[in-house]
Amino acid sequence: MGKVLIIGAGGVGTVVAHKVAQNPEVFTDVMIASRTRSKCDAIVKAIGNPAIQTAQVDADNVDELTALFDSFKPDIVINVALPYQDLTIMEACLKSGVNYLDTANYEPKDVAHFEYSWQWAYKQRFEEAGLTAILGCGFDPGVSGIFTAYAAKHYFDEIEYLDIVDCNAGNHHKAFATNFNPEINIREITQNGRYYQDGKWVTTAPLEIHKDLTYPNIGARDSYLLYHEELESLVKNFPTIKRARFWMTFGQEYLTHLRVIQNIGMARIEDVEYNGMKIVPMQFLKAVLPNPQDLGENYEGETSIGCRIRGMKEGKEHTYYIYNNCNHQAAYKETGMQAVSYTTGVPAMIGAMMFLQGKWKKAGVWNVEEFNPDPFMEQLNKQGLPWHEVMDGDLELNP
Repeated sequence: MGKVLIIGAGGVGTVVAHKVAQNPEVFTDVMIASRTRSKCDAIVKAIGNPAIQTAQVDADNVDELTALFDSFKPDIVINVALPYQDLTIMEACLKSGVNYLDTANYEPKDVAHFEYSWQWAYKQRFEEAGLTAILGCGFDPGVSGIFTAYAAKHYFDEIEYLDIVDCNAGNHHKAFATNFNPEINIREITQNGRYYQDGKWVTTAPLEIHKDLTYPNIGARDSYLLYHEELESLVKNFPTIKRARFWMTFGQEYLTHLRVIQNIGMARIEDVEYNGMKIVPMQFLKAVLPNPQDLGENYEGETSIGCRIRGMKEGKEHTYYIYNNCNHQAAYKETGMQAVSYTTGVPAMIGAMMFLQGKWKKAGVWNVEEFNPDPFMEQLNKQGLPWHEVMDGDLELNP
């Protein structure tokens, strides 16, 4: 049905490639490209399908990307490289007439800040080119927005309160490790928190607000309020929302290590002089921490990610909790990667499937909640991320 080019050969890229290969009736031609071609070749070897092509490309270089796109002629690019590279890949897509999908919004390399404005600015150019760009098609962002759209379509006249909850109750048996790119992970966690309340954004100190939330099959976990990018698009696309928050669990040992990293300056993203050369402490830290791709084999436990929603239906207030639990070992046995990579990679593949099947196809730049959620929700159950619903249960969130 379609040609797909996957950019990125990390943990998420590995999962995307495995899941694409499992659906050959949709993805008829596949290429994996990365700065390091040997990583792409290793993924192909693990999958065992020599028909998958590989290439070397610098995703920071528009000309290199354009040359690759013009050569392979993909119908859609799945961008699972770094968020810093979103705009160069989008530029190359416009030059080559290729559709686009990513899992995380753009953020500049030199500022720990992310928002959709940079990518939303491409809307008119994609419309005029007749191309589709699908933003934030991982789990959160991604499935969290699709869950919200599904709830709005089937269960609510008005969504008023939204809490996205993300628990990783796994144990990788390392003193300290991040579940995806350490540089992106630590930047995300150490910035100020932010949530939406009554038409305004409220800023908090990093990890200032926290409380216990109970996760299915896991139990109570200390959950911290963070800012997460999908809040920005969801309050725009569902204007009845009065409050939107994002919560993530962290263990005390993890937070202790994080505080030390910050206090000694290793979380800095500005370069420093060392032995006559300039280095960025955060990038050095990334080099010495465990590679997230290598965590899967000994990872135990599961993740639980979902949306807790309160709103009105036919004049009555209702609550709705929709979630997925994903087992680290099951994810590893299937793809060689742990559940955090799995829960991001599977939705990226499904999003590309939706496009190729003509179900998510319209010119412009779109967040996932702006498409019909139903066919995507159906595929989640088929592709390894089954979801569960609790209607009018105790959501344990203060009013």
